Amino acid sequence: MNLGKAIRLALQEVAEPAKAPQMQAYMKSAMPFLGVQAGPRRAALRRVFAEERIDTAPEWRRAVLALWRDAEYREERYAAIELTGFRYYREFQTLYTVPMYEEMVVTGAWWDLVDELATHRIGGLLAAFPDSMRSLMLEWARDDDLWKRRTAILSQNRFKERTDTALLYACIEPSLSDNDFFARKAIGWALREFAKTNPHEVVRYVRTKGITGLSRREALKNLPVT
Repeated sequence: MNLGKAIRLALQEVAEPAKAPQMQAYMKSAMPFLGVQAGPRRAALRRVFAEERIDTAPEWRRAVLALWRDAEYREERYAAIELTGFRYYREFQTLYTVPMYEEMVVTGAWWDLVDELATHRIGGLLAAFPDSMRSLMLEWARDDDLWKRRTAILSQNRFKERTDTALLYACIEPSLSDNDFFARKAIGWALREFAKTNPHEVVRYVRTKGITGLSRREALKNLPVT
């Protein structure tokens, strides 16, 4: 069976249509929902991905983008994101995937789609290919597109002690003057994650840069400072 068709059938089988309007309203999504909760969705998709295996990286990228571009329901875009991270395709995570992820970030343009890509997919590429991806994150951090900037800011959220502090700050600083909620939230979230490893440095940075409001609250959320 065609992978896209198999995914759509699997999602429909576990959908609870009565929940769809509430899910759509919560996510403020123009795209409708089927009403599939995260747990059943992941279980159904794992079964489909295991049965409908893709052999090559180009075929995998085409399958992801077809599912993403042709999506009629938001869960189909969630499925595309999960397909990018499925265990069978770890070796396909190379720099050739960057244009695919860039399209998904720009056209997804909302936190429920972008943040998984930022912290796991782009972050994974940054860890694997630091020289090339560092330059790209610096470029994205200065982009006019909010979601590319958010992706750059969040790209090291799982790095802990491996965080490149200079890169983190270089990604944050172009957005410090941006009052958009999602930019401010991303700055605070990234600093809060880094604070788990180096709290004193985060406090110093927040004070030195005069970071205020939402970004400050998020950054210092778990620290004993005011």
